[in-house]
Amino acid sequence: MNDTIVAISTTTGVGAISIIRLSGPESIEIASKVFTKDLSNTESHTIHYGHIKDKEEIIDEVLVSVMRAPKTFTREDIVEINCHGGVAPTNKVLEVLLKNGARLAEPGEFTKRAFLNGRIDLLEAEATMDLISSKTDKARKMSINTLTGETSNLIKELRDDLVGIISNIEVNIDYPEYEDIEVLTNEKIIPSIKLFKEKLEDIIKKSEDSRVIKEGIKVGIIGRPNVGKSSLLNSLLEEEKAIVTDIPGTTRDIVEGTIVLGGIILNIIDTAGIRDTRDVVEKLGVEKSMHIIDSSDLVIFILNNNEEITEEEKELLQKLEDKKRIIVINKIDLEPKLDKSNLNNYIEISVKDNIGIDKIKDEIKRLFNIGIIEANDMTYLSNARSISLLHKALKNIEEAIIEINNNSPIDIVEFNLKDAWNNLGEIIGETYTEELLDELFSRFCLGK
Repeated sequence: MNDTIVAISTTTGVGAISIIRLSGPESIEIASKVFTKDLSNTESHTIHYGHIKDKEEIIDEVLVSVMRAPKTFTREDIVEINCHGGVAPTNKVLEVLLKNGARLAEPGEFTKRAFLNGRIDLLEAEATMDLISSKTDKARKMSINTLTGETSNLIKELRDDLVGIISNIEVNIDYPEYEDIEVLTNEKIIPSIKLFKEKLEDIIKKSEDSRVIKEGIKVGIIGRPNVGKSSLLNSLLEEEKAIVTDIPGTTRDIVEGTIVLGGIILNIIDTAGIRDTRDVVEKLGVEKSMHIIDSSDLVIFILNNNEEITEEEKELLQKLEDKKRIIVINKIDLEPKLDKSNLNNYIEISVKDNIGIDKIKDEIKRLFNIGIIEANDMTYLSNARSISLLHKALKNIEEAIIEINNNSPIDIVEFNLKDAWNNLGEIIGETYTEELLDELFSRFCLGK
């Protein structure tokens, strides 16, 4: 990080202004080379009017902000150039800065430097990108909570709890001769570990809710041809997104749409009708439909009220037993022929007459606690990486309890507790690998 990086921090295109950001030890020096004013002796956090020049040619009229380390986002010297918006002036200013010693930043490199310089932790770094990409107000509020460090403090408290347990174990192991130290046995330590486990499980549950806020819910509409999948998609979206005909197999590829339900995004997918077919194209659509079942957070499985259930549909019901699902019986306006005696918790609708659609929305809210999730209590994790590490830590704690129940030596129990402590540390970046950082920050937009 000894070099100085530069990138365009605003969206490329026509606009009132564009912002070009420099960060690094030579930021002020490089900016002075191309600016009509020497910035080397300017005070920190000041704005200066002038022009960007390439030798004798005036490139643009600009405002230049100077921010000196360490009170900056990256804890390095930062210069931000506000030039006129538009592709040509913005790219030309960037070109001049590159010619005078700056290096083009990699995606997310400014935020990566902020992390490596101790300005933010890994959770806060991820929240920066989450805030930029947030699509609902709840997602925005959750990202802000993480950026303020509240979520990181939650993880630090968990680690402190573990340190308290581990330190008691180590004192007993390292100084058994001290008479004034209480001998720590498995029976005495198990209540503390079980209490920690309950706290961790509660955080995991609330973090799963937070993930829903951030990423939304992937909903797959499944069923055989002509049960009304495309019609239901159109009704939920309140627009004619999918083509609807009486011809079986009309939908041969997935059709997607998005709605916001209770502040949560629903990514709804209409799939090809599942049936045996010799049509090559339709068969590919059926294979995609089966994949959607596995990858969806929720499956809406539609049956026809006016037709008997088929063997294929019975097999699908079995496949869906372990998934979150809503069984929907469509066409209740027609003569009933479907045997419902073996079906549980189904919703009867008529897409044609717009009957029962709100019941589906209400059931989605119930299944995912939408409406119960409070916007003012979003100090929980929301991305797959962090939640996965929480689960790893929980597994370590469960293994520690198993070792205690098996009367294993207490130092064996300690190994599991330390593994949990390390997994929690990886969430906030107390422990990390270069490969993790490269992969994580590569997802960021250029200039952030």
